[in-house]
Amino acid sequence: MEQSVMTVTVSQLNHYIHRVIDHNSYLKDICIKGEISNCKRHPSGHIYLTLKDEGSVLRAVMFRTATMGLRFEPEDGMKVSARGRISVYEPGGAYQLYVESLEPDGEGALYAAYEKLKKKLEEEGLFDSRFKTPLPPFPNTVCVVTASSGAAIRDVLNVLNRRYPLAQVRVLPVSVQGEGAAQEIAEAIRLINNHRLGDVIITGRGGGSIEDLWAFNEEIVARAIFASKIPVISAVGHETDFTIADFVADLRAPTPSAAAELAVPSATELSQRLSAQKNELVAEIRHKLLSGQKSLDALKNHPALLGMPDVISEKRITVDHLQKNSTYAFTKLFDEFCHQLSVCAGKLDALSPLSALSRGYAYASLPDGTPLRSITQCLPGTTFCLRVSDGEAECTVNEKQVND
Repeated sequence: MEQSVMTVTVSQLNHYIHRVIDHNSYLKDICIKGEISNCKRHPSGHIYLTLKDEGSVLRAVMFRTATMGLRFEPEDGMKVSARGRISVYEPGGAYQLYVESLEPDGEGALYAAYEKLKKKLEEEGLFDSRFKTPLPPFPNTVCVVTASSGAAIRDVLNVLNRRYPLAQVRVLPVSVQGEGAAQEIAEAIRLINNHRLGDVIITGRGGGSIEDLWAFNEEIVARAIFASKIPVISAVGHETDFTIADFVADLRAPTPSAAAELAVPSATELSQRLSAQKNELVAEIRHKLLSGQKSLDALKNHPALLGMPDVISEKRITVDHLQKNSTYAFTKLFDEFCHQLSVCAGKLDALSPLSALSRGYAYASLPDGTPLRSITQCLPGTTFCLRVSDGEAECTVNEKQVND
């Protein structure tokens, strides 16, 4: 008897396989190593790629939200370790890896990512010395962006307090390694700039492997340092190797302690320098005074000045005579001016209309101020003002008479 065969649609089969794979706990969280090929970043921000080894290939996709945690830019030929889940894309009938995190596989890959980013930022000019901002000589506030615990922060605080206790220190605690560390460091630097929290920024950590220091090799940190208007000192604890942050920063220090030394002046050295300058200034003033006294003594005893008191006495007598003569001349001139003024005043009084009014005369004028000089100006009904010595009256012409 022939056994019946189940018939299903393509969609039904893909959906069934999708459910089978999704229910497999082994495939829900898996880490796969391989080499990247056909890597493409979609305008949406998603990354589509293929992982391959010597014998097989596996399609993979990394959605935009997952790419935000990337510490490097994936590219073809790079060996990576991809962690995620296996599922089926039903419309295409193919299973693929949905990548949640992607890491370079081994230090060699990390160095390759480092060199690639370094070359990119260098070509953009982020390392150019003309963009470096000089450190303030006497900062009021020093901001420290590092982990809240550990040797790095203790060393920085000890050095700052010892060298320059006048400066206020603001610590912005951040993660310095692991997922999200680069974002925290970049955000802290932006926060300091947006609110002008300090005059200089120290960011860094103690030493470690390249994986431990990788947050300071990420592009987001490099761009935050470059955009900072406040000078940044990179203080990653490694003597010989450089991070990307070291190249972009305004100043690089080999250790956090060295960064603190560079950030502030030494109060002790300043005090000693001021004391030395004070002593130099006092000595210079004393020298000038002594030199001036010698010059003055030499002038005082000069033959040309020995007879000077007699000359001064003669000049004083001359001045007294000149003063007496000038006083006499001024008094005489003043009396002449007073006499001339008196004569002019008498003439002015004789010619004054007010003087004529006091003798019984009157002054007549029309309302607009025109003097009344002729009977022809006086029509019956015309009003005019008649001024006498002690006042004035408003008058009206009733009739007029013309003298023959």
